[in-house]
Amino acid sequence: MIAGLGTDLVEVVRISAGMEKSDEFREMIFSEAEIEYCESKTNKYEHYAARFAAKEAFFKALGTGWLAGTAFNEIEVINNEDGKPELFLLGETAETLAPMRITNILVSLTHVKAMASAVVIIEK
Repeated sequence: MIAGLGTDLVEVVRISAGMEKSDEFREMIFSEAEIEYCESKTNKYEHYAARFAAKEAFFKALGTGWLAGTAFNEIEVINNEDGKPELFLLGETAETLAPMRITNILVSLTHVKAMASAVVIIEK
């Protein structure tokens, strides 16, 4: 059963500016696996921006916004072997959200030179 739907749109330049200002921004927002993936891409900031949008869309789909006990870098978007993006909850974030009994998280990403967008559906 669908329990929540979230969407987000972000300017790629906003993410690139944050990352160029400080490495702390990158580590605070993205998991090691996401950083490795994005850094391997020619247009890496588009990929970072799409993942940032997915994290924002996830919190919107929860219907709560950001919660204490959660961290952006513990919401991980990784492409499976077929290239499909999948969203995973890690660490303390997974523990904090466990009582919500989320059974499935669907994510769709899109990006172009200037903009990135994501849609997240949460099922219970």
